[in-house]
Amino acid sequence: MRLPPGVRVGDNATVRLDLDNEPQPDLILLRLPEAGGQTRLSADDHVEGPPELVVEIVASSRAHDLHQKKGAYRRNGVREYLAWIVEESCVAWWELREGAFVELVPDADGCLQSRVFPGLWLDAAALLRGDLSAVFAAL
Repeated sequence: MRLPPGVRVGDNATVRLDLDNEPQPDLILLRLPEAGGQTRLSADDHVEGPPELVVEIVASSRAHDLHQKKGAYRRNGVREYLAWIVEESCVAWWELREGAFVELVPDADGCLQSRVFPGLWLDAAALLRGDLSAVFAAL
């Protein structure tokens, strides 16, 4: 997959949100500062500041990912948070609006669409049934 200019992806990176929160999300998508992004890379190679999109695969860490981490992401200005909740076989994608996370609703084709990264779509039903060709087609 080719990323737009000024956009970077990372997996399992330590993200310094504030003095008390340094999560390691499963995936982050961010804009570089020169492209209007909120993060920067520290001298010791940590991401500092809130990425635009955080993705977590939620399994045994359900309570932590959907409560403590989600709250820290919201308070620190992560613009979108996507969680694949394995045990419940569901995907939830929230957008930060006026200081609160609001869950996105699938479009008529069943795709969730990022508002921060136009053109980034996820066919959650295809993901859940393991149809990766349909997932990549939607992306």
